[in-house]
Amino acid sequence: MRVVAAMSGGVDSAVAASRMIEAGHDVVGVHLALAKNAKTLREGARGCCTIEDAGDARRVADRLGIPFYVWDMATPFARDVVDDFVAEYEAGRTPNPCLRCNEKIKFAALLDKALALGFDAVATGHYAQIVDGPHGRELHRAVDSAKDQSYVLGVLDEEQLARAFFPLGDTTKPQIREEAAARGFAVAKKPDSHDICFISDGDTRGWLTQRLGEQPGEIVDEGSGEVVGEHRGAYGFTVGQRRGLGLDRSDLDGQPRYVTRVEAASNRVFIGTSDLLGTDEIEADHVRWCGPAACGRHRLGAQIRAHGEEIPATAEVVPDAAAEGGLRLVVRLDEAVRGAAPGQSIVLYAGTRVVGSGTIARAGRAARTSA
Repeated sequence: MRVVAAMSGGVDSAVAASRMIEAGHDVVGVHLALAKNAKTLREGARGCCTIEDAGDARRVADRLGIPFYVWDMATPFARDVVDDFVAEYEAGRTPNPCLRCNEKIKFAALLDKALALGFDAVATGHYAQIVDGPHGRELHRAVDSAKDQSYVLGVLDEEQLARAFFPLGDTTKPQIREEAAARGFAVAKKPDSHDICFISDGDTRGWLTQRLGEQPGEIVDEGSGEVVGEHRGAYGFTVGQRRGLGLDRSDLDGQPRYVTRVEAASNRVFIGTSDLLGTDEIEADHVRWCGPAACGRHRLGAQIRAHGEEIPATAEVVPDAAAEGGLRLVVRLDEAVRGAAPGQSIVLYAGTRVVGSGTIARAGRAARTSA
C-alpha cells in the first residue's frame, strides 16, 4: 500500500514510519505545519510543530531513505481546533483539542489530501491497536496502558479506521525508545510533548485572556446562593477545579470549594463542596461510532478523561431531533465520578475495543425513585 506516515518530529512517529517500511509499504513522510508562526526552538517538553520538530522529522526520513514533505495545515488547524477551543471555553464548556485535531486534521484534512494524491492510508505514532473484527476493523487499547491513546482516537469513524495504521500499539514506550536508539534516530531520547500543543507555556487561562480579554463576573456559592468572590473571566474555570479560585476559605466554613458549573450567559462561576461534584448520568451529543452504529441499550465501560478510570456503565442511544445527527447518548455510570464537564468527551469501551464517543452536553445525578 502507498502510505503517508505523519511525522511530528518525535520518537513515536519516527518508529511508526520505520515499521511501515519494514512491513513492505511504499511510505512517504509528511510533517504537518500547524502553527502559522512556528518558533525556532521548543520550550522544554511543551508545544510542538516548531521548525526544530520539522527538522527532526526530515532527518529521520533521510535516514530511512523515504521522500519527505511539509504540508501546510495551519489554516484548518486554526479554524477547526484553535478557534473551536476558544469558542468552547467562551461558552462555558471544557473542550479536548487533541480529539478535535484527530477528528478534523489528522484523520480528515490529512487523510482526505492523502487519498486525493493517490495514497491508500495514513500511519501515525499513536498508541492504539487496530484489529480485524467480524464486522470490519476495530479500534482497541494499546498494550501500554500508561501511554494508551485510544481515548483521543474515539472520534474516528469506520471509514477512517479502514484507512489508518497505528504500528506502535503492541509495544511499550520504553521499548519504542530502545528501538529508536537501535535504528540510530537522534530523537530516541527526545522528551514527549505535553499539555496543549498550541499553548507552549501551559498557561491556558492566560492564553485565553489574551484572546477574550478580561470579563469580570461573580463567583457564587451553590449552598448559600451568596456571591463570595469575583473572577476575571468565566472561561478560565472548569468543573472540578479547586485551585485558582482566589477565595478565603475562612469565609466558607473552612471547607474547600470546587467549581460545580460555569454559566456563560450570566458570566458566573458556581462553587460548592466536594459532595456536589459527583456525576452518575451523562448526556452527550456529537455521537461518533468506531464501527457499526450502536442502537438500544448496552453494558459498556465509560471514560471521561484521556487517562481517567474506566467506569462500568449502561449506555443508551435515543432519538433527539435537537441533537447533532438526530441522536443523543445517555450514559448511566455504576459509580459517580467527579469533574465531568460539558464539552469533554465520553468514550465507550467493550473490553479493550473502542465502541464510540460523544461530547458531554449535561452531567449530573440520575433521578432516583424509592420502592
